[in-house]
Amino acid sequence: MRKFIFSAFLGLSVSLTSIAHAAHPDANDIQRVLTRHQLPADSLTLITLPLNGTAQGTSYNADKSVNPASVMKLVTTYAALDTLGPTYTWKTDLLTDGEVIGDTLHGNLYFRSGGDPKLTTERLWLLLRDLKLQGIKHIRGNLILDGSYYDIKNLIAFDGEASDLYRPFMVEPDGLLINFNAQRFIVRTDRGKAVVVSDPLVPEVQINNQLQVVPARACHVHTKVSFLPRQSADQLSLTVSGSIPEGCSSERYFAFIDHTRYSSGVIRSTWDDMGGTLNGKTLLGETPASAKLLARLPSASVADTIRDINKFSNNTIAKQLFITLGAHFRTPSDADDVVAARRSINNWWQGLGGKADTLVIENGSGLSRQERLTARELALMLQQAAHSPYAAEFQASLPVVGVDGTMRRRLAKQPVAGKARVKTGTLKNVRAIAGYSQDKDGNNWAVVIIANHHKNLNNAVLDDLLASLYTQQPVR
Repeated sequence: MRKFIFSAFLGLSVSLTSIAHAAHPDANDIQRVLTRHQLPADSLTLITLPLNGTAQGTSYNADKSVNPASVMKLVTTYAALDTLGPTYTWKTDLLTDGEVIGDTLHGNLYFRSGGDPKLTTERLWLLLRDLKLQGIKHIRGNLILDGSYYDIKNLIAFDGEASDLYRPFMVEPDGLLINFNAQRFIVRTDRGKAVVVSDPLVPEVQINNQLQVVPARACHVHTKVSFLPRQSADQLSLTVSGSIPEGCSSERYFAFIDHTRYSSGVIRSTWDDMGGTLNGKTLLGETPASAKLLARLPSASVADTIRDINKFSNNTIAKQLFITLGAHFRTPSDADDVVAARRSINNWWQGLGGKADTLVIENGSGLSRQERLTARELALMLQQAAHSPYAAEFQASLPVVGVDGTMRRRLAKQPVAGKARVKTGTLKNVRAIAGYSQDKDGNNWAVVIIANHHKNLNNAVLDDLLASLYTQQPVR
């Protein structure tokens, strides 16, 4: 049935040359935007499809294969919602091969990940608290990290800018992902001295504090702090330099530790903060079948998880969800979970009626130079999703224009604010939005607008056209 729904709408979208009474944005609106921003005709793709009412939609270059940037997350999240279901969860376990005697666990503690993409430090604390509630204070054995739930071999790292190195949005998926592998480094003053602390604490990171404290003055003007992370085979360090006025503070997020060292450091420091001790080493290994379960922490559901992905365009969670699809639908012929994810999503796409050669999906997040789709087929997917049993969950995951997520500051003072839900996409040479919008007459639309060009791209290229869809007035 889904395939029929997806394919049946192929004839609804027509080219600009054949529109008799098209809704805005129309041919003149598109040309006005292209001229205003000095963009060539082939740099923009657009399609609007009616979900109700009698108005005709508009299409422009809608069958051109383009890089969608983070709008690709719509494909990943809807595929997960449609195939895994909205209540699907991940599980993180603590197990042992030993015995609890009094307040001491004599044996190894196994941390077995189930791939939870949102295992934050707060939720890790809840898991470890279950050990404390069982009366365990001391662990006389090794910490064994079991990240074998995922098989990842063929994931290609994004070739970002040099300034993107160690940025949290660059973190790759992993079976041992905790807290997005990120650390927050906080700078504050204390009686004339600069203090630098990390949250969470990972003891392996050496902090080199070269900050100078200057007399109190306006923080936003005179705080000049620089952070320089360095990573080598045997040392992780962060040099913090510059100056900060008395009474001011600053912070920065970095992710420059491998998953194993980060997981070990966070688990150990959290357990230590809780008054526990763990005297063994950290090792990698699989959990034996005979190990006994001590504690289990279920994750947030897929329906909750896709909200964080789409509202805030979280690349790491999106990639982890992508890999989850691979692990869930893996077959013996798949080289790893990356290959399995690509295959399963492409099969699902074709099951909706999509063409085999129009969707190129690399990691499911849109943080890719290689991913491709057409505006028409994405709009048709959105149209089908609007009629699915999970329409409410999917639409609720999208940023509300002018209200929240990545659209919080865009079009906030325009009539369309609060009337549209769209996912954003931004890469070098790419700007994109896609989702749902009302118009002033109460009609509902699926809309996709993607611009690919090497210069003159900004959000106004897209926002002017989205605003025109709502007002049903020409772009000014």
